[in-house]
Amino acid sequence: MGLLNLGSLLLGLLAWILPVFNLWLYTTSDKRRDGAVLAVLSLSCCAVSLCLQMLYTAHLIKHEDWSALLDITDAVVSAAAALLIVTLVLNAVTLIVYRRRSAKQGVASPGS
Repeated sequence: MGLLNLGSLLLGLLAWILPVFNLWLYTTSDKRRDGAVLAVLSLSCCAVSLCLQMLYTAHLIKHEDWSALLDITDAVVSAAAALLIVTLVLNAVTLIVYRRRSAKQGVASPGS
């Protein structure tokens, strides 16, 4: 069950790394790249990471490990909120940067 926490941590970090990598690709390339795939992967990693934490919590409840549950609940809630907020902000920044570049180049955005 410790692998659930490790997997959650690694996927959470990947959820943050992917948008940063996406922005790095944007700044180092003259070609217009579609960052949608990396954004979807980032949000998917965030969702799976949060799901793994819920599975770990369900495991503790199933085994009636109330002291462990009481010990980790506040930290898990704070970490989950931080993971979600930072992931959404990083992907929003990426979206804004890509849209500005598209607008400057006169490329129509997909929604218009």
